[in-house]
Amino acid sequence: MKSRSFAPSTALSPLAALLALPHLTSAFYLPGVAPTSYKQHANVPLYVNSIKPVAAQDALLHSVMSYDYYNERFRFCQPEGGPSYVSESLGSILFGDRIMTSPFELHMGQNETCKTLCTSTYDVPSAHFVNKRIMQGYALNWLVDGLPAGQNLLDDLTGTTFYSPGFAMGSISATDPEGPTFFNNHYDIVVEYHKVSGRADQLRVVGVIVQPSSRAYTKDNDDCNDNQMPPVVLSEEEGAETPVTFTYSVYWTESNTAWATRWDKYLHVFDPKIHWFSLVNSAVVVIFLTVTVASVLFRALKKDIARYNRLDQINLDDLSGTSALEDGVQEDSGWKLVHGDVFRTPSHPLLLSVFLGNGAQLFVMTGFTICFALLGFLSPSNRGSLGTIMVFLYTLLSFVGGYASARVYKSLNGEKWKLNIALTPLLVPGIVFGTFFFLNLFLWANGAAGAVPFTTMLVIIGIWFIISVPLSVTGSWLGFRAPVIEPPVRTNQIPRQIPPSTTYLKPIPSMLLVGILPFGAIFVELYFIMSSIWFSKIYYMFGFLFLCYGLMIITCAAVTVLMVYFLLCSENYHWQWRAFLAAGMSAGYIFANALIYLISKLSLGGLSGTVLYIGYSALLSFLFFILTGSIGFFASWWFVQKIYGSIKID
Repeated sequence: MKSRSFAPSTALSPLAALLALPHLTSAFYLPGVAPTSYKQHANVPLYVNSIKPVAAQDALLHSVMSYDYYNERFRFCQPEGGPSYVSESLGSILFGDRIMTSPFELHMGQNETCKTLCTSTYDVPSAHFVNKRIMQGYALNWLVDGLPAGQNLLDDLTGTTFYSPGFAMGSISATDPEGPTFFNNHYDIVVEYHKVSGRADQLRVVGVIVQPSSRAYTKDNDDCNDNQMPPVVLSEEEGAETPVTFTYSVYWTESNTAWATRWDKYLHVFDPKIHWFSLVNSAVVVIFLTVTVASVLFRALKKDIARYNRLDQINLDDLSGTSALEDGVQEDSGWKLVHGDVFRTPSHPLLLSVFLGNGAQLFVMTGFTICFALLGFLSPSNRGSLGTIMVFLYTLLSFVGGYASARVYKSLNGEKWKLNIALTPLLVPGIVFGTFFFLNLFLWANGAAGAVPFTTMLVIIGIWFIISVPLSVTGSWLGFRAPVIEPPVRTNQIPRQIPPSTTYLKPIPSMLLVGILPFGAIFVELYFIMSSIWFSKIYYMFGFLFLCYGLMIITCAAVTVLMVYFLLCSENYHWQWRAFLAAGMSAGYIFANALIYLISKLSLGGLSGTVLYIGYSALLSFLFFILTGSIGFFASWWFVQKIYGSIKID
């Protein structure tokens, strides 16, 4: 196939360049991910990570619990002197990584076959535990030089091969799904290496594949290369004990893959056309929506403002025959009628300002995080970098949250400024931390590796109160000292009576209508993100995510402004909470989508797994509610300031 058939059109060239940024930056050695070169026969450590569930043979996820590799019920072989933990970043720990040393010995360029690790005996409880994990589709996760050991798979749709991180703990008979489970106890480890500039003393690991198999060794036959050997079946009969001998072989193959591009084989996109179709579809919808909103509002507002200002220039002593014109203007466009109430302090201004401050903080944090990832600074080889940078940015940007909350609260004529300063860094983070701690109790109770250690919890609390809270207080102090954002019109002392609204402008219908459009802009990308989270896949399409995030912001702002305009035209001046809740309703659709995903893609039999999934989904939806609600409010606030500042009020 000729290469020119893939050449993008001139119109798409900037877009293609933006999406290619992560691949361009992969040619540079970023901080924390410098290459390691080995000499011939040098020791190459193999680390083991927590055992995580992936899709079983029925393509469903049956558990969300991960386990330590050296959980006593697995009976895996341990290194001499016991395993030790490998230092990890905060984000790596929060995402459930538990990396430890292993008894496997790998020497650069030195092939070894049928090396025995140890022999373990499985009693009935251990056999039942392991067999259940095999049926649930659990996978082992190893690391060699920062690369995950995986399996070489073929994508039937595109015909390309790729490395899938992790490999199966065991298997089930394809012909008899109800039959016994086979436990993998032999591992063929294939390590690909690359010579730097052809030098034999500068060798770098560029790929790791593990081909597991099940072999029931006997005293008469301990040849791991015997493919006719029966598989290992862990017996669950009463009083049974099954001895299992673990073996492995190591094969080194030279590769032309450079170290800078070694992750390309792991970063595979299933059906990439879906991304493009989704992006183009969302872009068309957003452009159409934005143009429609702009044309409707600009035409209507230009006409309204011109007529209002023309009326103000009429000599009030010569009003004969003009009252009908004034009434006609008021009937055509009612938003000027509420000029004396549109900036009236809403109900619960303290809560609204706290939410908006945290929303501004989340907005800036999300933007910076996606930009860092887009530029390649969050390399998958630097495990946990995404979680670490999110915690780091959210902590530093507490200053932004405090400042925004104080400015909004002061503009809403709030009087409890001390309470605002205290609640801004405590309320929303407290809800998030409390929910996270509650869900973590379920992980602790089940002995799952994903349970965040108590010491890490203390570190998070320390970061929260020692760094985040003081920064937020500083931002609030500066915000309250800044001049108030004056409204362009005065507020009347007596509130105006609000006439009945039409059906689509009532709270619930308007929230449902406004919330679905921002959700539609990110729906497809949200599916890939959820798959990467729950199915332990690597997500790296940050170029698409960056564009989807921008489309979501534009959509959220446009539809909320349009709703506020119609609301004001119906003489309803309670727009502040309505804008926040309507834009935030997209989080309700995200939570509903998570429930549909639970029914269609997951099969969590236990209560703990279901509670964890729903709890984490609700937590993410709550944060998204704060984010999108803040976008809708600030866009509407800017809009209201502009239109009422454009008319003359006596």
